[in-house]
Amino acid sequence: MTGAPIKSVLIVGGGTAGWMAAAAIKRSVGPNAEVRLVESADIGIVGVGEATVPPIRDFNALIGLDEAEFMRETKATIKLGIEFKGWGAKDSAYFHPFGTFGAGPTLADFPGSYFALKDRGKAGSLESYSITSHAARRGRVGARSNDPRSALSGFHTAYHFDATLYGQYLRKVCATRGIERIEGEIVEVVQKPENGFVDHVVLKDGRTLTADLFIDCTGFRGLLIEGALKAGYEDWSHWLPMNRALAVPCAKVRAVDPYTSSTAREAGWQWRIALQHRTGNGYVYCSDFIEDEAAKQTLLANLDGEALADPRPLRFVTGRRKTLWDKNVVSLGLSSGFIEPLESTSIHLVQSGIVRLLQHWPDTAFSQTNTDGYNRRLTREIELIRDFVILHYHATRRDDTPFWRHVRDMAIPDSLAERVEMFRDRGLLFQVGADEYFSQGSWMAVMMGQGIVPRAHNPLYGYQDLDRVAAGFEQIKQAWATTAENLPAHEDYLKANRMWADA
Repeated sequence: MTGAPIKSVLIVGGGTAGWMAAAAIKRSVGPNAEVRLVESADIGIVGVGEATVPPIRDFNALIGLDEAEFMRETKATIKLGIEFKGWGAKDSAYFHPFGTFGAGPTLADFPGSYFALKDRGKAGSLESYSITSHAARRGRVGARSNDPRSALSGFHTAYHFDATLYGQYLRKVCATRGIERIEGEIVEVVQKPENGFVDHVVLKDGRTLTADLFIDCTGFRGLLIEGALKAGYEDWSHWLPMNRALAVPCAKVRAVDPYTSSTAREAGWQWRIALQHRTGNGYVYCSDFIEDEAAKQTLLANLDGEALADPRPLRFVTGRRKTLWDKNVVSLGLSSGFIEPLESTSIHLVQSGIVRLLQHWPDTAFSQTNTDGYNRRLTREIELIRDFVILHYHATRRDDTPFWRHVRDMAIPDSLAERVEMFRDRGLLFQVGADEYFSQGSWMAVMMGQGIVPRAHNPLYGYQDLDRVAAGFEQIKQAWATTAENLPAHEDYLKANRMWADA
């Protein structure tokens, strides 16, 4: 049965998720539906996310942002990947770059050849075959090339930005595009007695707001999806025990690094993200293994510069809503669940939920088949990201604190155990369908970086002329290094392209 077109959308909650949804939905529906957003200045937003992954570029293009203006408004910098310190062993370090390894547009046969060469002592470090790794280590950035013959065709980049400024910037953009912002606090959600769909919400001052479709961006409380519809929550803390974070900005004291740093600590890890005007820092930890005050002191003792505020606390339970879209309510952002920010996926999952919503855009009949399809696809993506994040903890070789012994020895999902064993056996990497975000290269970077080394390699790759293959690998390594060396320094690039706020 086909229903009437959606004529009104109400986004409940602002912040990054709410204004991303408003901008994308309005851009897509145009004058065919009214898009409004209700938020209260009295209700704070989390706003600690500052790092993104490359698809954010596609989202910004989807909603028609000018890159230079966006970067100035949000004090953004370029991100090429994540440096992990102390994760495999206490004194170890590795880099998880964006893009691919080798010269092809995909991994192709790179892993098989790499392991065949490595077994014969003819391969360099994994990151030496990544153009973004070379650039990151030199503090250099550039633009990706559309020419497949260029070394920069594999130069994938994302952003670091102030998430609060990003939400404020999108709010200004939305105001110019006919999206009404309503100031008010919701005190009641009224459902239709015949089917449980949300009919309207009631504000503290007595106003009522109706809509055909409601987008829940109310953060952890999930005012509509959980408060009204009782969607339920699937708790993943037995796999991802981190349950608290402290975030604090500090003064900028050195050149801006084009990558995120993640440093393992006694009971978790600390992030460092360099923006144009300051450096973002945070300690993500498990309160079962460290007191809040001790975590605070650890964070403050490991800042580059002077703290610009008191550390801001955040409590959470990792997991997801059992139903992400129920009836006429779609949850986005923290209202849909939370995977800790280790691989910068929080904003990506907002984006992914929005894009899938547009792909599954309903009419007022709200086909259950369509809704179920959305839930299956997004749930699968979230679970695959969950497994990738768990890998970082499972693959540690550390045993110096109770926390690291716990995560090293804990049970892991069967889906992750299979991937680890397939790689450990002979370096086999595989992609689980189109809905998986992290590439084979990402899985390879983390497993190799944390000490999971294949026991053997596919023997077919040993049939090659390995001296010739080794020479080709060496050419790639040298070409990538030369290309990276010739790129401009990070801040110089931003200023030359009108991306620096003070330029």
